[in-house]
Amino acid sequence: MDSEYFFELLCGGLVKGSIYALIALGYTMVYGIIQLINFAHGEIYMIGAFVAFIVSGVLTLTGYGGPTVLLLAAVIAIIYAAAYGYTLEKIAYRPLRAAPRLSPLISAIGASIFLTNYVQLAQTPDFLPFPELITDFDFMEPFSRYVSSVDLVILVVTTLTMIALTVLIKYTRVGKAMRATQQDAVMARLVGINVDRVISATFIIGSALAAIAGVLIASRTGQINSAIGFMAGIKAFTAAVLGGIGNIPGAVLGGLVLGIAETLGAGYISSAYEDVFAFGLLVLILVLRPAGLLGKAVKQKV
Repeated sequence: MDSEYFFELLCGGLVKGSIYALIALGYTMVYGIIQLINFAHGEIYMIGAFVAFIVSGVLTLTGYGGPTVLLLAAVIAIIYAAAYGYTLEKIAYRPLRAAPRLSPLISAIGASIFLTNYVQLAQTPDFLPFPELITDFDFMEPFSRYVSSVDLVILVVTTLTMIALTVLIKYTRVGKAMRATQQDAVMARLVGINVDRVISATFIIGSALAAIAGVLIASRTGQINSAIGFMAGIKAFTAAVLGGIGNIPGAVLGGLVLGIAETLGAGYISSAYEDVFAFGLLVLILVLRPAGLLGKAVKQKV
């Protein structure tokens, strides 16, 4: 019985960690290229969930249902969130690229507060019921205690998304340009890489990943509101730091470790201390390994 309970908690932790990892990738990609913590990233996640909510409601009223609604809602949410990410970079961060490092950080916090209040005014601060778009799969019945159909979709979509991102970064021109810009932006300009375009592409990709996470987690919890981006953003940032900020595999590992630690702690001790387990683990890792699990200590250039 104990082993079954442990496996149940482990599966739940992997699902939660997968969502953290998706959002953390946006943090770590942006930081890896321009050394900026985009604190408005959690709000992009929230906006993606709201767009999917609105689109699914409209499509349901017009007679569509099931996977078709989920797919269309996710695609439109991705496009919408990517546009927000691009606009955010162009308005809030690009003009401050040469400013002291504290300036873009303050701008990021201001953008986060603005987007939260913007959605509150445009929608409502109350929780809204997110439609059930993923129906139960018949073949999942023997495993329903451990993994639901929604959980399976989350794990599959997250895995495919991360594989696609890895292929993009390693084997495409955009990915090579991102890696070159991360290593040395000045030299990248000298060899003809449009650094501004690369940075914009990074924000677009990171925002798209956040939107995917928003749609998936809203489908799992069944509700959304304008405040969901704050805690999700903080947890994802914790996952990125845990794995090694700026390190893409580290963001994935950090998300999974954080999700599993939270779920096991909540299951065996108390769910009231779920956040304590998350941030306590972060403090422990940073004390023992300041650069994160997969991070490397970088010497400052003089």
